[in-house]
Amino acid sequence: MQSLTVEIMAAESLGESEWALWRDMIAANPELTSPYFRPRFTRVAARVSPGAAVAVLHRGGEIAGFFPFQRRGGSILPLGAPMNDFHGVIARPGEAPDLHELARLLNGARLNVGAWVGEARGLVERDCLMVALPGAGYDAWYAERRETERKYFKDKERARRGLERDLGPIETRTNQRDTALLDHLIELKRDQYRRTGRHDIFACGWTRDLLHALMDEQDGDFGASVATLTAGDTVAAMEFSLHAGTRWHFWFPVYEPAAARCSPGIMLSMDTMRLMGARGYRVFDYGFGGEGYKKYFCNASQTVREGVIVRPGLGATVSQAAVGVLNAAGGERGDRLRASVRRRWSAIEACETNPGARARGVLQAARAALAKAAPARAEA
Repeated sequence: MQSLTVEIMAAESLGESEWALWRDMIAANPELTSPYFRPRFTRVAARVSPGAAVAVLHRGGEIAGFFPFQRRGGSILPLGAPMNDFHGVIARPGEAPDLHELARLLNGARLNVGAWVGEARGLVERDCLMVALPGAGYDAWYAERRETERKYFKDKERARRGLERDLGPIETRTNQRDTALLDHLIELKRDQYRRTGRHDIFACGWTRDLLHALMDEQDGDFGASVATLTAGDTVAAMEFSLHAGTRWHFWFPVYEPAAARCSPGIMLSMDTMRLMGARGYRVFDYGFGGEGYKKYFCNASQTVREGVIVRPGLGATVSQAAVGVLNAAGGERGDRLRASVRRRWSAIEACETNPGARARGVLQAARAALAKAAPARAEA
């Protein structure tokens, strides 16, 4: 097979023939059905994200693929990161380069990915969990889940009755494109980040602009919207989602803390699946595992890869040595700590283009990492 070459272009410089080829490639590749691979996501994100570009891959004079990305200094990240929950090379099956070859072609100091779809040897595999509705739709899925996990879903039915008794009648609305509603959701999410000590990905500004731009600009079956679950006069839960084709991606959920014991966020996702399943959506993305409720819901998954390709040098050597010391304390703590630090740093690096904001984010992440590392250091 002929070697690849790369041409770096602005997304706005791609012509209709390139976008048509892009659409043909995702239609031919079942791994690229997520809304994040649609041309519209790239076109919107490229207008908003600093340092945006598209790598056009050529083989033998023909376009072999596309990779939308953004630069942060010497680092290369998927376009829209940390807001991009699936990323990879847009190409027909079997024609995309692996991550190591792509890193070499782009010639960055490092290439950092969190949910890579495609070949990437040596990286950590993670499963993105999903609900795949059967042909008979939501009711058939719910009947099967309720039979399999009877106690869990009976508890949720009781919680729904309790929420309605405490606050009033429940109403769920989907496909809302209300600017004020989205702003309120973002502020609730920022408050959650402050409470949990996570980096505030909306403080930089452009990430907020991205959600608004996606919601404002619909394109055929591609779009973004807000869903709400209201009990009486209280908005108990909200979620911003991205959707295209038959795939619905749950993205930013929030709920009213005072209603937490009734699980309003879970109720909202169930209602969304019921309502949007009736409109033809069949796959609902729930993101990575972690939250316990997902094991009761999800019946499908897509394997992605996480990690960083770094040029050989002192930084990589020191990092691996530190991980080895922590692993010696037992339980592969070093690998887990490194993964945690890498995720925090990736979010900071992707969001912040201002050195001061980046330094503050790094300081906060370092405090959290030291707190996690304390038990391992004590045992060592």
